[in-house]
Amino acid sequence: MTYPIRIFSVAALLLIAGSVQAQIKQKATIEHITVFLSGAEIENTAKLTLPQGESEVLFTNIAGNIVQQSISVGVGNGVIVQSATAQNDYLVSNNLSPKAQGIKDSIDFLSQQNESLTDKKSVLNEQLAVIKENRKVSGSNTGLSVLELQKLLDLINAKMNGLLEEGHALDRKINKTNERLALLNKQLDEERRKDFQPGGQLLVKFYSSVATMANVTISYVTPNASWTPSYDLRVDKINTPVKLIYKANIVQNSGVKWDNVKLSLSTGNPNEGAEAPLMNPWYLSFYQAMPRNSYTNKAKMLNAAPVAEMSAFRSDSGQYGVGGALDDAKKESIGDYVQVDNSGINTTFDIDLNYTIPSDGQEHLVAVKDYELPATYRYFVAPKLDRDAFLQARVTNWEDLNLMPASTNIFYEGAYVGQGYIDMRNVKDTLNLSLGRDKKIIVRRENDKNYRSVKTIGTNIRRSYGYTIEVRNTKKENIDLVVLEQFPISNDKDIVIEDKEASGAKINEETGAVQWDLSLKGSELKTLKLNYSVKYPKDKSIGNL
Repeated sequence: MTYPIRIFSVAALLLIAGSVQAQIKQKATIEHITVFLSGAEIENTAKLTLPQGESEVLFTNIAGNIVQQSISVGVGNGVIVQSATAQNDYLVSNNLSPKAQGIKDSIDFLSQQNESLTDKKSVLNEQLAVIKENRKVSGSNTGLSVLELQKLLDLINAKMNGLLEEGHALDRKINKTNERLALLNKQLDEERRKDFQPGGQLLVKFYSSVATMANVTISYVTPNASWTPSYDLRVDKINTPVKLIYKANIVQNSGVKWDNVKLSLSTGNPNEGAEAPLMNPWYLSFYQAMPRNSYTNKAKMLNAAPVAEMSAFRSDSGQYGVGGALDDAKKESIGDYVQVDNSGINTTFDIDLNYTIPSDGQEHLVAVKDYELPATYRYFVAPKLDRDAFLQARVTNWEDLNLMPASTNIFYEGAYVGQGYIDMRNVKDTLNLSLGRDKKIIVRRENDKNYRSVKTIGTNIRRSYGYTIEVRNTKKENIDLVVLEQFPISNDKDIVIEDKEASGAKINEETGAVQWDLSLKGSELKTLKLNYSVKYPKDKSIGNL
């Protein structure tokens, strides 16, 4: 009767062993990454051989500190995903940035040098010890002749002097190396604190009714990545199309290296949240004075209220101064490797090139798209603020470029001229791209002493202001030039602006903007006049007049 029981017991053990398997370790391969303005979605794949029943798979090559709610695991062949848990792996050894690794290599090299110097110092100390011992022996031996004693003293003197000098030199080298090592170790600690992000692991429990092979896809969001746009503006010469190169500065500190992967750049930001705001009823009530000890709470309430933004001084144009992939044989620029998707709520740039970006917290430049933009050119100057004239390229139909506010690197006639900024948030029909200063347009703005005066009229003071503005085109070519000035605006009925004069200019009464649109021939000089008066009570003063 015992024999069948034994057979049943073994069968039960085999069944249990088939149901609960040992943990499997599997490296996940990063296939594609979508980088958001803040954060990134990483897509991984892996091939598994799963036994019948439950099994645990520990996936490596996973980013650290990932958003747990974003984890998605897909698998076929009837396999069921029971759970997925992310965890950091602090044993990963390749989390040093290239800069930190360079510092560590320098520390290792200097440490080896220091060991060699210390060994030499130990040998030298042994030599000095032998000489000192010899001196004691010779001193106790009274049988030495004067000549022999003199030779021995000369030998000791010469040898000890050389050894002592060499010892001092070694001490200086050791001290210098120790000082350098202390600085490098301090810098390495700082780099580690700044750049270190542990890699991660993903523990997934599967259940399969039969032993099978399965392809697994894993996606998740890491907050430790971002991208910011920047642009290169290149103009070979005036009246030619503007070449705009759209670039992205990608930063990632996810804890895993993005090795030869496909990239997409999205203008979305998952950290902003997807829930629309809810507007609650707005109830009015009478104001009640707060006690003195409630000023702090009152300040917090005021800080929480929305504040209206004051728009910059702008003209009517809105801004001043400031399908499938092609065959490789037909791809001539980065634009041929990028597909732009505007079908969703965000714009996505799918780059048909593989990139490698280490987890180092540093900026890595990626070319996104290039455009050739038809443009008209003009010069712009606001002499009250800056006497230099700025060349501007005026671009229409810019809405289809999928641009974002960002800095620009400006190149004109093959030379770098400086940095600018593109901001489309207040642009209307025309996007003005500033291409830098042109010193060949000379502008002067001087007080008109014949017009300036101060008079007392009854209870009021009347101040008159006049300016003469000279603009000269020293170039041979004809140019279009916009000159921008302004009249003051009164917000007080006791302050009256009158006698405004700006012959030939367009005046915006609401903003006070004064604009001349000039066409200047080569070597032509034009003179402009700006006059106005301000009347106000004589017992008051205006601070910013």
